[in-house]
Amino acid sequence: MERHFDQELAKLKEELLRMASLADAAVANALKALVQRDNALAEQVHVGDDVIDKLDVEIDDRAIKLLALRQPTASDLRFITMAMTISGELERIADQAVNIAHRALELNKEPLLKPLIDIPRMAETARGMIREALDAFVYNQPDRARAVINRDNDVDNINRQLHRELTSFMIEDPHTITRCLSLMSVAHNLERIADHATNIAEEVIYICEGRDIRHQPTTP
Repeated sequence: MERHFDQELAKLKEELLRMASLADAAVANALKALVQRDNALAEQVHVGDDVIDKLDVEIDDRAIKLLALRQPTASDLRFITMAMTISGELERIADQAVNIAHRALELNKEPLLKPLIDIPRMAETARGMIREALDAFVYNQPDRARAVINRDNDVDNINRQLHRELTSFMIEDPHTITRCLSLMSVAHNLERIADHATNIAEEVIYICEGRDIRHQPTTP
């Protein structure tokens, strides 16, 4: 019986990691669609979101059954409830990728406003945070999760810098307003993705240490 329960927990982790891989790919493809002005790839992000939504539901169903039938305690209980929380964060990351893909389709209709430098930097950092948070989860490394949380400031700083630059563009040339607002929206989506990665990292610390560190100040 105990071995069967361990297998069920392993399956839950496997589905969660598959969902994480798909969510990360969605972000990567959305940015590639934007940078390379690839409408077909942007449409693929929309289609792929259905698979991620389905996985989110399946993970919740599996977790609820484990809670109801196995009545786990201590670390197993934290792991199962955390899996439900993380799947929700991954689903929201995928939704942000869909938003970016939508903006890419709009921006691809217009001439390129400026070389895209800051947004790919934000995306690279945010995706790195997702991967590190999931690695911290797989290898039970709370210190690695804390490093993810501290990187959130890097994304916020780039977002603020880009916002100031795009605001200057709009003031100098009102014809750029629509494109600037779309790029601001993309930057906001990436900032939210980093926030979701931070939430996952906080959950990892909770499962490893049994400590809830949400809303606490980060290390300078």
